[in-house]
Formats: sequence, C-alpha cells, structure tokens
Amino acid sequence: MAHSPWKIHELRRQAEVIDGKRAPELVIQNATYLHGILKKWIEGNIWVSGERIIYAGPDLPKNTDGTEFMDASGKVIVPGYIEPHVHPFQLYNPLTFADYAARRGTTTFIADNSVLFLSMENWKAFAILDQLKELPFSFYWWARFDSQTQLDREEELYTNQSVGEWIARPDVLMGGELTAWPRLVAGDDQMLLWIQQAKESGMKVEGHFPGASARTLARLKLLGADGDHEAMTIEEVENRLLHGYAVTLRYSSIRPDLPDLLKGILERELDVFDQLMMTTDGSTPGFHEDGVMDKCIRVALQAGVKPEDAYAMATYNIARYYDMDDLHGLIATGRYANLNFLESPENPVPTDVLSKGVWLRRDGQDTEPFENIDWSWLEPFNVPYELDDGDFQFSFPFGIEMVNDVITKPYSVDVDPSDQRLPAGQDQSFLILIDRNGKWRVNTLIKGFADNVQGFASSYSSTGDIIMIGKNAADMKLAFDRMKEIGGGLVLAENGEVVAELPLGLGGVLSAKPMRELMEEESSIKTELRARGYKHGDAVYTLLFLMSTHLPYVRITQKGIYDVMNRKVLFPSLMR
Repeated sequence: MAHSPWKIHELRRQAEVIDGKRAPELVIQNATYLHGILKKWIEGNIWVSGERIIYAGPDLPKNTDGTEFMDASGKVIVPGYIEPHVHPFQLYNPLTFADYAARRGTTTFIADNSVLFLSMENWKAFAILDQLKELPFSFYWWARFDSQTQLDREEELYTNQSVGEWIARPDVLMGGELTAWPRLVAGDDQMLLWIQQAKESGMKVEGHFPGASARTLARLKLLGADGDHEAMTIEEVENRLLHGYAVTLRYSSIRPDLPDLLKGILERELDVFDQLMMTTDGSTPGFHEDGVMDKCIRVALQAGVKPEDAYAMATYNIARYYDMDDLHGLIATGRYANLNFLESPENPVPTDVLSKGVWLRRDGQDTEPFENIDWSWLEPFNVPYELDDGDFQFSFPFGIEMVNDVITKPYSVDVDPSDQRLPAGQDQSFLILIDRNGKWRVNTLIKGFADNVQGFASSYSSTGDIIMIGKNAADMKLAFDRMKEIGGGLVLAENGEVVAELPLGLGGVLSAKPMRELMEEESSIKTELRARGYKHGDAVYTLLFLMSTHLPYVRITQKGIYDVMNRKVLFPSLMR
C-alpha cells in the first residue's frame, strides 16, 4: 500500500486552494480527460498545486493570482502510465530507464530489487531508493525472496533481517516474484513466512509460474500468491482468472505474447478487462525504441480493445490492484499530477507529459534531463586477478545445450578441447563462469550458442560474476582483459582484436549512458554476435538465463553445474 507523501501543513495548504485562500500553480482548462472509474471521457478543468491534483471537474478556482493557465482544447488527457513489473537493470539503470520512459508517458514503476539486494548492503540500496524518490517520477519496489540461481552463500544474504527490512519499507508494494516456487511447494517454511509478512504489510505477492497446471496454481494460491504474469496462451489466462489470480499480460523482448492473448480474449468475448494489466517485463534496451507502456497500449488498441480498457490496463487497473489508486492511475482530486496529453485516444504517445506536477515534455519536446544520482554505493568493477592456462582446462563429460532462449539441457561432449581451440563451423563453444573475486570457476562446453564466436566476455550476469564463451582461449582471454580495462561490460574479440564492446561503468552491471546511446551499443554487439551464428532471440537474456535455476533443465551456477529438476549439483565449481 502506497502511503501519503504529504505532511499535515502541506495538506492544509492544499485545502486552502479549494477555499480560495491560495491559488493553484496550474489550471488546465477545456480538458477532455479519461476517468478510470466512470470509464468516460470527462470535460472540465484540472487544478494542480505542487505535485498534486487539487481538483478535477467543471469549476474554476476562485483565486488565480499568479496561476498559469493551459488550454487543452483539441487534446485528450489520460493518467500517467504505470509499468507494474519492471526489471530496471537490463543494461540500463533505474534513472536512465525512467528518464526515457517518463518522457513517453510511463511515469510510475514497480521494480525488481534483485541487483541492489545482491550488490550491496540494504542501507546503501535504500540510499539509492531515497534519491530516486526526489525525482519527478515514482518508483515502487519488490522484495525478492530468492536469487533465481544457486548462490554460494544464499542463506547469508536472504535472512529474516535483510528481507524484513525491504518488507518494512512503505515504497515496497510486492513480494516476489516467486521464481523458486518449487521450494515453497516442497516445504520451505522460511519463504512462506516472508510471504505472510508481506501480506500482513499490505503487499501483493507475485508468482512466476510458466506452464503451471491448475493444481499447481491452486496450491500456490493457497500459499499466498496473488498474481502472475507468465500466461502464454489464452487458456492459461482463463485458468489464472478461474483461480482468482490477478493477470498481467506480457509484451517483452523475450515473450511478446500480448497481441495473441488479447486476440483470444476478444474472440472468446471474455468481459475481463477490469482484471487485467500489461507489462514489458524487463525488456532489453532496443525493444523500447518505440516505447514502454505506450507500446503496450498501442498493441491493445490495434487488437481492437476499447480505448477506455486499453488505457486502464496501464493505469487504473494497476493502481487499484496495488492499493495505490489514491495516488496513481486516476485523474481526480488528490492524486499525483501525472498527466499525459494525447492528440487522440488512438495514439498513446503523449505530446506533453506532466509528472508530479513537473513538465517532462512540452509541445513534443523533452524538457531538461534529470539530475544524476550518486552511484558510489555500487562497488566498482575491479577484478583482482589475471587468467592463466589453468583457467582453460575442460574435462567435463557433458556440456550445456541451448534448446531455445530459455531451455538448456545436458549433452555429451564429442570434441577434444585439450588444445584450447574448437573447430569452426559447428555450434560448440567453451563456457566458463568465474568468480568476480577469482575464488572459483566452472568450466564446461555450450552447444547452440553460436558457431563462430571466438572470444566473448561479460560481467553482466545474474550475480555479477563473469561469463566467458568462445572457441579460442586466447580470444576469450583478450575479451576478458578488455572487459577489465573498461570497468566491466560485454566484449567480443576475434583473431587477436576487439570487435565490439558495450561498457557497463556502474559496477560492471549497469550503464550510465542515456537509453538512446545504450540502444546503439546494444544493437552493435548483438549484430556482431548474430553475424557469428548467435541464433536465439536476445543475447542479453541468454547471459541471465544461463544461471537461472527457475528454468529447465541444467544451469551453470556459483555452486557448479546444477540439475534444476532434481535440485542437485552435478559437478561442483573448482577452487582457483
């Protein structure tokens, strides 16, 4: 539940505007605006004072001394869009993502805390959250209960104190997502306790249940799950609604399911749009070239969803579900002044954006960039070791095969890796996961990644450890050395030269560059990987998924090669 940000004296001053004792700073006249409760387009006037809508209706204020008047004739106004399930660490960082998204109308974010939780102590993470709160958009957060992988010291990180401190924050609205739900079902009472604590604090608990059966959904509903965003078919949407789940439809770089799901809902004449939300679910930068939540709304409109429902799935429905509709998702008295001005209901890209009473876009032009925040809490990427020949010893009898973007299975190695080179023209490569601090490594082979990548190194991974892939140990080492030199990032090397790189100057996991620049760098390195045989949907997600133990069947982790279905380490990591 989002708490009121205003103190008593501020509330009294706001009420004085109604009484005519004070003038509002801004009055938007001749406004045609969408009212999410009435599901109607209302004509009237909107008064704004500071961050807040003081009044929305037919009247004009009694006192207008010093008031700015804006004539909104010829435009329609909708609430600021809300992204309910964002991973704001997909190469970009929360500030650069919000700066980009907010100027296209997405001004509120409910965000994953995993990178902050794993990278630093809570008090440092909270210092970053508090800085973001001072900027003219709204961040709310999740409290993760698991790491999505097998950490060497997970029980030391996820404790009652560390998780409880996140749950206690008023800007944390969600528990989860529950990627380790098999542990919960198998009897993990610690996770169940955190779920109960979250719900007692008024939070929602989000699942992560791809392909879940009706019995599994029922069992997890009993254990506390409120919503799920993993429906991939219309049947899965109906099944979740049947069991009382809140359903978030996904349109992401890895799962662009939204058009087909909406088509199925309309064809079956399901009157359920009040129960649905939409998300881009942590898409990588290039996917956002044509928008964030405005992109989802456009898809809904093109599918034939009524505008009132399309906008509600990105505004009011989300605010109501997360019990923050007293502040967000509605153009009405008392809410944040988050307003998107559109040329028409059919075009969700705003010409003007007002967020917390601050203009982020006027007459089609962005206003000044936001002030940067202090990222010094994030430990710099500083690798304290060099690679040697011993780090390129491969002796495992099987490797990891990429079946598709998300599924990896074991396969029998049928090449001789002893000379630290693999033949071109086939899709087997060396794969190394090595501790950021140099204490351990895991060496195996990977099939299906690419057939001609010679050396690739990345400090971007689920845990901040280093991934190396390639056919040539010398080029892999070159990529590693260059990655160290630039302070972390993604580096592709070939024939003794660096071919492409994407620096991640914030801790080796995030970029500080604006989204447009980052999109260009991402496009360049992805193009070079595709030219060398990478054949899946999103190479950046591959780097995350290699370690993700919420996906079948075998993963490379800090503990070693891990069998997901049987929940055991097949080959342990080796000490260096």
